[in-house]
Amino acid sequence: MKIEEVHEKGKLILNEVGKAIVGKEEVLKLILTTILADGHILIEDLPGLAKTLMAKSFATALGVKFRRVQFTPDLLPSDILGVSVFNQKTLEFEFRKGPIFTNILLADEINRAPPKTQSALLEAMQERQVTIEGKTYYLDRPFVVIATQNPIEQEGTYPLPEAQLDRFLVRLRVGYPTKQEEIEILRRRIERKKEEVDINPIVTPEEVVEMQKAVEDVYVSDAVLEYITDIVKATRENKREIDIGASPRGSLALLKLSRAYAALEGRDYVIPDDVKKVAVPALSHRLILKRELWYTRVSQESVMQRILEKIPVPKFE
Repeated sequence: MKIEEVHEKGKLILNEVGKAIVGKEEVLKLILTTILADGHILIEDLPGLAKTLMAKSFATALGVKFRRVQFTPDLLPSDILGVSVFNQKTLEFEFRKGPIFTNILLADEINRAPPKTQSALLEAMQERQVTIEGKTYYLDRPFVVIATQNPIEQEGTYPLPEAQLDRFLVRLRVGYPTKQEEIEILRRRIERKKEEVDINPIVTPEEVVEMQKAVEDVYVSDAVLEYITDIVKATRENKREIDIGASPRGSLALLKLSRAYAALEGRDYVIPDDVKKVAVPALSHRLILKRELWYTRVSQESVMQRILEKIPVPKFE
């Protein structure tokens, strides 16, 4: 598939999802960027901001299988991965696949479940496979986990461990709509006369995989590679605010996302602006701030934004 096709199909997908989601164009574009970069998405925000609707709308527009798991304190790993059941007719154990065997898995309120259950996703997210009782089962492509998370200051939540946070290519925040956007949400609800929003499939799972492959052909110059590493290196050198900066996995995240973002823009090469667009959602959740900042209003995103403003942007011709 050519980059021009990725660009055109990307526009159609975003327009279709835009039927359901009002006024969050940049968030929607970053979600599609992450899917094309073959990564996983963590959406952290308050309840009621259409996080679940976003995931379901993208799955429908992409024409892929969709499963949703509501994470709760009593959820077990087998509830996600599957379980072996004894068949009395054949006198053998049969593996019954869990909801993780899908294309887009919505892990709803992932931080409501204890760490043991959260960690059940790690192998699937990293290696696109599940190992049960010594046997490996491969997941269909594309495979994307979209996890939603309530802010950790809410009661009854378990903060995600750093090892799992690092598996998510981006962390996004949706935010409240503006007054006009909220009015438009109400108008659309009146017009359609029902709760559900009708979303049409734009592509097939095979085309999504082809779009992901096309991203691998996007050119990245040495100057842009140096810009990426300068940004990541700066997170490790900011000892005043950051205890632990981003690892090389952060550099790879910037590379993959900037290429996908460029493809959606219709370019077969990355420019520094592509890197800037994805840097904050790609790296913020990989930073561990100084303990004294935990009790202030300083966020990982604001620290990352300040770092980004200080890094010289390479000239690009």
